[in-house]
Amino acid sequence: MKVVTVAQMRELEARAGASGISTDALMARAGLAVARSVRTLLGGAAGRRSLVLVGPGNNGGDGLVAARHLRDWGAEVRLYLLAERRADANLERTRARSLPECRADQDSGGVALDAWLGWAECVLDAVLGTGRARPLEGVYRTVLTRSRETRARRADLRVVALDLPTGLDADTGRLDPAALPADLTIALAAPKMGHLTFPGAGAVGRLEVVDIGIPPDLAADIPVELLTATWAARTLPPRPADAHKGTFGRVLVIAGSSTYIGAAALVGQAAGRCGAGLVTLAVAHSLVPVLAAKLTEPTYLPLPEDAPGHIGADAAPTIVEVLGQVDALVVGCGIGLHPATEAFIGSLLESLPPSPPPLVLDADALTALSRRPGWWEQVRGDVVLTPHPGEMGRLLGSTTAAVQQDRLTAAREAATRWGTTIVLKGAGTVVAAPDGRLHLSGVATPALATAGTGDCLAGSMGALLSQGLSAFAAASLAVYLTGTAGLLVQEEVGRAGAIASDLLPRLPQVWQRLQAGAPLPGIQ
Repeated sequence: MKVVTVAQMRELEARAGASGISTDALMARAGLAVARSVRTLLGGAAGRRSLVLVGPGNNGGDGLVAARHLRDWGAEVRLYLLAERRADANLERTRARSLPECRADQDSGGVALDAWLGWAECVLDAVLGTGRARPLEGVYRTVLTRSRETRARRADLRVVALDLPTGLDADTGRLDPAALPADLTIALAAPKMGHLTFPGAGAVGRLEVVDIGIPPDLAADIPVELLTATWAARTLPPRPADAHKGTFGRVLVIAGSSTYIGAAALVGQAAGRCGAGLVTLAVAHSLVPVLAAKLTEPTYLPLPEDAPGHIGADAAPTIVEVLGQVDALVVGCGIGLHPATEAFIGSLLESLPPSPPPLVLDADALTALSRRPGWWEQVRGDVVLTPHPGEMGRLLGSTTAAVQQDRLTAAREAATRWGTTIVLKGAGTVVAAPDGRLHLSGVATPALATAGTGDCLAGSMGALLSQGLSAFAAASLAVYLTGTAGLLVQEEVGRAGAIASDLLPRLPQVWQRLQAGAPLPGIQ
C-alpha cells in the first residue's frame, strides 16, 4: 500500500482524470466509502445521530456526499457549514433531503453548534483536507476547539476524520493546537505521510484506508509503501511439510555481556520463534553456563573473553572459522562497549570473507561502528543496520533531534550512501533500501517501548535472512511481525507492564494468522 505526499496525491488525481475518472466520480466514491465506515463504526445507520462539520473545499464536498448516504440509510444527520459553499451540487442534493443546516457566521455565540454537539453520537470532521498548510484561525479554530472541548466531556462521542483530522499537516505530521483528534481517520485512496508521523499520528486514532477508484497502477512509481498484512502474507518464506532444520537456515548470534545477558537470550529465542532451523549463540565463554541453564534449544559457541563476561579482542578468528556453516549473522545485542569488545567488532569486520553471510548489526555494534572513521567502507554484502534515533545520529555524525525531524530522509539517504538496508526504529519504524525504496510501519504502541524489544527485532531479522529473504524484505517483514506482535501484547496484556519476552509467543501467532488469512490488528 503506497504512502503519499500531498503533491503525489494531487498527481494521482490528475492521472485519474487523464484516464477518464472525473473529480465528481472520485468524490462520489469517497463519500460513499466514508458513509459506510461511519455506519460500521456506529453499528448501523437507522436512527443514529451524526453531525457533519463541512468545510469550503473538496473535503467538505466528500462530507456532504457521506451525509446524503447516511440520511438515505435512515440516520439523523445535521450539517454545520464553516463557510458558504456556492453553486454546489452536493449541497443541493443534501438540501433536497431536508437535512437541518446551520452556517457558522449565522450562529451567534455558537448556540446551535453547542446544542448539536450535545445531540450527536458522531462528529464527522470534513472541514479541511490535504490542501491546508497554515495555522487554524477564526471560525475554524473556534469550531474545532468547541468540538474538542465537548469530546473531552463526553466519552461516548465518536469523532471521525475525513481523510485526515483538520489541523494535521498531511506531509509533515505537524499538528495545530486547535486540531480535533479523531477516533477513526478514513484515508482516501492512500495513507498520507502525516498519518504515520508524530505528533500528528497521535491524533489519527484508528486509520482506515478506503478505495475511491484510482487504479493502483497509477501509483506504481511512488517509492514509499506501508507495511500491511496483505504484503506480509505474500512475503512469508515457505514452510514445506518435508523440511528439515537445514531448510530454514542457521543463524549465528553474537550477543550478550555480563551486564546484558538477557539480550542474548531474547535475540536467540526470537530467531527461533521466527522460524530459523538452528540458532547458535556465540557469547563470552563464562556466560555459556548461565544461558544454557535457561535456553535448551540453541547451540553455543564459547568465545574468548578479555574481562569476565566480555568478548575478547581475539575472538574474531573463532567466528570466521564457522561462517561457512551459517546462513545469517546477528551482531551487537547487549555486547557492551568494553574496549576489547569494540576491538573485536573492528577485527571481525576486517576479517569477513569477500562474500559473507547476510549480516544484522544492532545496538552496541552500531555504537562501535560510529567510532571508526570510514566504517561504511568496511561493511560488505547484505547488511542491515538497525539504529534507534540516537544511534542513527551517531552514525551520521549528527544529532537525535536532526534525525527525528525528517526520519524518512535520514534513513533513505543513509541507505543510499552506505549501500546497506537501514531500519530506523521508533514509533513508525522506517525501513530503507539502498535503491531508494522505503517501507513504513504504521505501528506505535507503548507495549514495544521497553528494554529488549529491539533484541527481538534483530533476532527476527536474522531468522528471515537465514530463510532466504533479501535484506530489505527480511528487515521489513521482521518489523511487521514484531510490531504486530506488540499490538497483540497490547490487546492481551495492556499498554503498561508489557515486557519484551511477551513478544516471543506472539511472533509465531502472527505468522500463523497471516498464513490463514485471519484478521490481525492494524491495516490489512
